[in-house]
Amino acid sequence: MNNQEYLERVYSGLLGKCIGVRLGAPVEPTIWTYERIRETYGEITDYVKDYKNFAADDDVNGPLFFIRTLIDHDGPLSPQAVSRAWLNYTREGIGFYWWGGFGRSTEHTAYTNLKNGISAPESGSIARNGSTIAEQIGGQIFIDSWGWVFPGDANKAAEAAGMAASVGHDGNGIYGGRFIAACVSLAFIMDDIEQIIEEALDTIPADCEYTRVVTSVRDFYHKDPDDWRKAMEMLTQDFGYDRYPGVCHIIPNAGVCALSMYYGRGDFARTIEIATMCGWDTDCNAGNVGAILGVMVGPKGLPHHYRQPINDWHAAASISGALNNIDLPTAARELAILGLKQAGALVPEHWKNGTFSDDIVLDFSLPGSTCGIRSSSHYHAPPLHLNNDDTQVGATFLLDRLERGQEVSFFTKPYYTREDFDDQRYRPSFTPLAYPGQILKISGIIEHHDGGRMAVAPFVRDARSKETFHDGFTYPDFDQEFTVEWTIPETPFAIAEAGLLLMYPDPAKFLGHIKITGLSITGNRNFQFKMRDERHEFEGLSRLALAGGYWDLEDNSLHVVTSNDFQCYGGPYYTKDSNVAAELVPEHGFSHLLAFRARGAEYGYFFGFHGKNQVAFLRRDHGNQEISTASFPWVHGTSYQFKVEVRTNSAGCEMTGFIDGVKVLQARDSNPHPYGMAGLGMIAPGRARFLELSSQEIPSE
Repeated sequence: MNNQEYLERVYSGLLGKCIGVRLGAPVEPTIWTYERIRETYGEITDYVKDYKNFAADDDVNGPLFFIRTLIDHDGPLSPQAVSRAWLNYTREGIGFYWWGGFGRSTEHTAYTNLKNGISAPESGSIARNGSTIAEQIGGQIFIDSWGWVFPGDANKAAEAAGMAASVGHDGNGIYGGRFIAACVSLAFIMDDIEQIIEEALDTIPADCEYTRVVTSVRDFYHKDPDDWRKAMEMLTQDFGYDRYPGVCHIIPNAGVCALSMYYGRGDFARTIEIATMCGWDTDCNAGNVGAILGVMVGPKGLPHHYRQPINDWHAAASISGALNNIDLPTAARELAILGLKQAGALVPEHWKNGTFSDDIVLDFSLPGSTCGIRSSSHYHAPPLHLNNDDTQVGATFLLDRLERGQEVSFFTKPYYTREDFDDQRYRPSFTPLAYPGQILKISGIIEHHDGGRMAVAPFVRDARSKETFHDGFTYPDFDQEFTVEWTIPETPFAIAEAGLLLMYPDPAKFLGHIKITGLSITGNRNFQFKMRDERHEFEGLSRLALAGGYWDLEDNSLHVVTSNDFQCYGGPYYTKDSNVAAELVPEHGFSHLLAFRARGAEYGYFFGFHGKNQVAFLRRDHGNQEISTASFPWVHGTSYQFKVEVRTNSAGCEMTGFIDGVKVLQARDSNPHPYGMAGLGMIAPGRARFLELSSQEIPSE
């Protein structure tokens, strides 16, 4: 494979995963059974449910966040390193996993073990948790990305996936992770699904139960290759849920994955459809086989009717709202970059634009990619299927009989709210990705068939007031690429839409097409979140993710009571040098802190009150360490303004802390955390009111 083919296969595998999850999610157990799916939907050949936007799902959270171990961890991969990702990117008890109870949910159990100081792989072992917990389905549903970053090397993919699975699983739970990751890896270099399965089986023990269920399905298929429902009857009889304890055991679902791949015969759509019609854990199984078949068939093998509703976008449910708004082409480039780095290969420079960055840089170069661009009117401006062989890339829309004075817009969504979703599923949190003062740049081509001239202008739309702000209109030449650029103005709350506004001024109706070929939002990000403006959303706040403690919005403030640890994060994720500030009132206890350069729950810095009459800088790195302290006579019930100036230079990270405008403390870290979010925290029992949080990003020296 050359680099471009590798990137396209990663992209297709990620799309395939998301398509399978979305197809299977509406008929998940325990309410939906194999019989009920058959009676209700018969033969499934399309999505059975439409969504405003498909909410976050654990099947996508795991692959996209556990792989970040390769970003956050220096040194050889280990179960302990992956376990840090478990702790870092989740909000305890909220979203990300199924928090079904300690001793019942495998992930809940493993997470609790880790929090209590039990290291991986013991955290997921049979010896500690028993085989029922250790052999549930999570061992294989979170590991597709290890196959994406080790293309064509089944042994490396299986080894990494087994290591990652061991944080929460053991036995067949680990074998499932090894098998699925090996299948994903082999799909880069093979196009025979039976051969892929056979070689993937070589990465797990020949005498394990996982191998037995896969080979039993294989043998049945060779005897009766034309009726998958007969195979499902065999699977139910010999490997059904009644034979394996727990909520969602891996073995019956491994059988469904094998069955759908054999009977799907290399056809992407048929494979995910069979996996869904089989029942049991429908979104997990369809997602796993979708990831494998997506890689094998490439973007051209993904049917348009499954791709279009995905629209290159997915929500996640991590502790960082900035990482939860996922443009799939950008995510695919990030995964491919990690893959090239694992292979010791050079990363193409143009892949880096917008990756591992808070900049929004939409790249339409992947076949059929839309990068999540939307239209304000599906009647007058419906999306059109882009021919995968079209060399003129972009998100294409029909302009259908626009009348004089009519407006239509095309945009990306830098921010989501609860009203954008039908369901809550894994409770994603979002923070804005675009801010006033940044540069919005859009390129496009208008193809003219009938009617007069067309006016265009860059615009943004506020999430709460619904007000639209735009630059002056211009009249681009038809059939030639144009570019408009604009500095985003102040908005009342948060930018929910950013893109191109079209206004048709002429009397004759307009017919044509528009193709958005580029969109970027770049520049320094400055935000100010006042708690009086926040609302409850997804067990967090409108623009902030919260974890730990008990909290509520009272008296224009965030009122927090905690018995141990409380964290709150918002704003950009990759902020380096910045001025970060907060207003707060400590009411009880001796830990009241401003967070900065926080990469999640495990990494970052704190500044503020830490002990009676003391201020401190603390470094969080799987525990909290004081790096500088000073005496300061602070008083409960008094409002304080905290501010930190943080800069990176050749000596490391320089931090200066201010209280009510007076410099009170300085610190240096010679091995600094490189970037992170702003936030608020308490790391000991106490009570406080937080009134606002702000951050001003500045260029690094």
